[in-house]
Amino acid sequence: MSYDVERVRSHFPSLDTGLAFFDGPGGSQVPDMVGEAIATAITRATSNRGVTTLSERNANDEVLNFRIAVGDLLNANPKGVVYGRSWTQLTYDFSRNLARTWKPGDEIIVTNLDHDSNIRPWIQVAERAGVVVKWAKFDVMTGELPVSAISDLLTERTKLVAVTGASNTLGTRPDIAAIAQEVHRTSAYLYLDAVHLTPHTAIDMKALGADFIGYSPYKILGPHCAALAAEPDLLASLPNDKLLPSTSDVPERFEFGTLPYEFMAGTTAAIDFVAGLSSEASGTRRERIVASMNELEEYEETLFKNLETSLRALPKVQTFGHAKVRTPTIYFEVEGISSIEVYRQLANTGVNAPASNFYALEISRALGLSDTGAVRAGLAPYSTQDDVDRLVAGVAEL
Repeated sequence: MSYDVERVRSHFPSLDTGLAFFDGPGGSQVPDMVGEAIATAITRATSNRGVTTLSERNANDEVLNFRIAVGDLLNANPKGVVYGRSWTQLTYDFSRNLARTWKPGDEIIVTNLDHDSNIRPWIQVAERAGVVVKWAKFDVMTGELPVSAISDLLTERTKLVAVTGASNTLGTRPDIAAIAQEVHRTSAYLYLDAVHLTPHTAIDMKALGADFIGYSPYKILGPHCAALAAEPDLLASLPNDKLLPSTSDVPERFEFGTLPYEFMAGTTAAIDFVAGLSSEASGTRRERIVASMNELEEYEETLFKNLETSLRALPKVQTFGHAKVRTPTIYFEVEGISSIEVYRQLANTGVNAPASNFYALEISRALGLSDTGAVRAGLAPYSTQDDVDRLVAGVAEL
């Protein structure tokens, strides 16, 4: 199969601007069918969820369809899919719930490869509970996070390991299945941030071995929200504060107030679009998602090799992170020019490649980039060789 990027691009109105978007790791562009699904859901007959009136059924269908679609995307049980405003919000919520059973002297493990949303909530709740925080650290020369960085820290007192499926700046993809195997030799849970991983490969929660996994639809062609998945029995074992009239059934136990049905509809549409990235994929939605993501991954790998090779060939360009398995994401700086200035000058040429620590503060500090960070360029399903050529030409001119 051959990935038809022009067919994919035809569904993105924002591409008519002529901009080259390398800011997908911070939020992707959105296809037309997602906008249409959001508009339909928010303008048709709708009300609070129920099964009596048409408007109640419409709302209920959006919620159930959302859970099923996310389940298909992550290969997770839809009855264990929780909606969230953001991945940060979900992690704060679940950190508080999980910490209720922690005792002084218990331990958790976080990594300095992670986005701060999978670090700070755990550290803050651990401090309140008197729990020991252990740091698994990546190799600053290679960008790798070896399995031993985590397994060497595990003890019988470990309650949770929080790790990323892929670094949102370096692209590093740790061996999550191997990490999960080590974690589950203890009674600890594995909490997996798959926000940056999900847009670039087919996700299989069961194969990865995560107890909790989550992603943000807006990083993969959808609206600004998030979802977490876990086995329903695991969710049922966790307490949560709710209003008295509210249900405590799972997964509603972890959701508050009236849900944004239009964002849920947009997420479902985005997942349907992902399932159709390959024009030749067939079968169930899950099967089409896997086939489409495999095709996209192969396309992005070729395109990224061109990008990385071309940037590294330029004098005065330094790249960070050289892990063997990565997402198509490159973090770099240009000698003698601040990264913010590189970002601004590229923007003047119609190339979006921002500069920041991107909330991966620990990575930026470990690399000696202080809190300023560097320039990040990431590929998305609509990226082309022309986009790559424009980015490289812009950096070469600088």
